[in-house]
Amino acid sequence: FPLQVDEVSGSFNSAQYEESVRQSIWIILGTAKGERLMRPDFGCGIYELIFEINSSATAGKVAQAIRQALLLFEPRIDVLDIQVQATDGGAVLLINIDYEVRATNNAFNLVYPFYLERSTA
Repeated sequence: FPLQVDEVSGSFNSAQYEESVRQSIWIILGTAKGERLMRPDFGCGIYELIFEINSSATAGKVAQAIRQALLLFEPRIDVLDIQVQATDGGAVLLINIDYEVRATNNAFNLVYPFYLERSTA
């Protein structure tokens, strides 16, 4: 993700294990529920919160929606922590996800920006 072609062999490159996990998490977070025709349950429920007011309650809802989505759709990881912070005058939530890949026990951090359409600090 994004799709790349190997210049030498002309075949498509595929991500290695831990990079594949990171890309999978990014895809889960970037997909709204109902967006995929054949898998309407796939995705993350954070897009239902896009017009919410930026508050600690919204941050809690975002963290819970992410935790549920990753639990359902990415069995290769254990979610260690999810922190949600407001930036840019409250219009952007930075979502910090600490996770561990089960097969290797390596810990990683992914930061995902989530843009609230209308928010007040």
